[in-house]
Amino acid sequence: MATLPSGGGAQALLSACRNASTDPDARARASTDRSGYVPGSVPDGVVYAETVDDVVEALRLATRFRVPIVPRGAGTGLAGGSSATAGSVVLDVSRMNRILSIDPEEQQAVVQPGVLNAEVNAATARYGLFYAPDPASTAICSIGGNVATNAGGMWCAKYGVTRESVLSLQVVLADGRILKTGRNTIKGVSGYDLNALLIGSEGTLGVVVEATLRLLAKPLHTATVAAYFADAQAAARAASAIIAARIQPAILEFIDGGTLAAVDAMMGTDHSSRGNAFLLAQVDGHGALLEQQVLVEAVTPFATSVEQTDDDVRAADLVAARRNAIPALQQLGRVSIGDIGVPRKRLAEAVAGLAGIAERTGVKIFVIAHAADGNLHPMVVVGPDESITEGPAKAALGEMFHLARRLGGTLTGEHGIGLLKQDWLEEEVGSLSLELQHKIKAAFDPLGILNPGKGI
Repeated sequence: MATLPSGGGAQALLSACRNASTDPDARARASTDRSGYVPGSVPDGVVYAETVDDVVEALRLATRFRVPIVPRGAGTGLAGGSSATAGSVVLDVSRMNRILSIDPEEQQAVVQPGVLNAEVNAATARYGLFYAPDPASTAICSIGGNVATNAGGMWCAKYGVTRESVLSLQVVLADGRILKTGRNTIKGVSGYDLNALLIGSEGTLGVVVEATLRLLAKPLHTATVAAYFADAQAAARAASAIIAARIQPAILEFIDGGTLAAVDAMMGTDHSSRGNAFLLAQVDGHGALLEQQVLVEAVTPFATSVEQTDDDVRAADLVAARRNAIPALQQLGRVSIGDIGVPRKRLAEAVAGLAGIAERTGVKIFVIAHAADGNLHPMVVVGPDESITEGPAKAALGEMFHLARRLGGTLTGEHGIGLLKQDWLEEEVGSLSLELQHKIKAAFDPLGILNPGKGI
């Protein structure tokens, strides 16, 4: 792979592109995401793309001048995937934010990458449809970023992650050529699945400029169960009991006691007065009320308090506790959000292991989880001037990964590798797999200018 220069090429690109900025504040804002990682420098500038042609021109110039390009959407990533430093140019696609079409009959929507996740659901709700990938950051994260990381969220255990909900993509390659992947039909197996490959590639293979999304019919009935527990271990065992009961919740979310207290402090709620851990479960469809009773029977032996409701307003209040978990912790300090996955039956072991890591390292670790699919988000909270990339915080993140691997799990369930998890990738996937992935990267991006140093 060619060595990338810095300096003059970036300035030439910025001078030639419309809607380019070298303003210091703009460069600083574009240098990082919500991972808590702070780069040691800022990019040389930002190009704000408004059209596909803007993206094409920026990448043609980047290839000509061999300038590293960091694609950026809403900047809500949690692994340092859109962090940018001196010598690079950020390609911001957040202004490409239109919903181009909605087809209620085919249950599809065509959108630009800067459209926010919540905006898709607001627009499709009038047709009785919804878009299933539902990150906790739905109100602020963009579809382009969701595609880049193969985002999941609270509904993914029943309805799948981004890869299951994106039928086709339009992507600009590193040299400015436009690639169309996938198809508009539900089924199709012609050739290699480049659509699936690009989803989750973290902006290292191309820049998404359009996505055709698969929509689903909105369930007519929803029922919710909120259970509180004496400790996190009991809540984790209750989650496993729900899975063992052979029902498939649309939502099954876990929050530990420390996080629950932080949510109460920010929102003025009183969840932590009812227990030291919280489990939120939601079932939907025609049998929702019947499945709700199965949920209650599964969790009651472990719980100190159980609430059930089919009222949409009350359910939204309960879901808000989970959606606000990360913002609540961010009020306590700088947050680095882990993203390990374990087999669902080993959730309680993972929770206990994380408590042990906190004790050994002296690092504060708060835990939330998508319990229905074993995806835990252990969150390290440090002071505003403390590092998350070295010292005790880095040691804790490393131990989290090794815990997940011992339990038969993975380094990342939905946030991606980005910059922050590079140290442990080869240990999980193996050297041969990583070698093949680098060859794929070279085929798409021979100069290595697209988001270098991220993903693989």
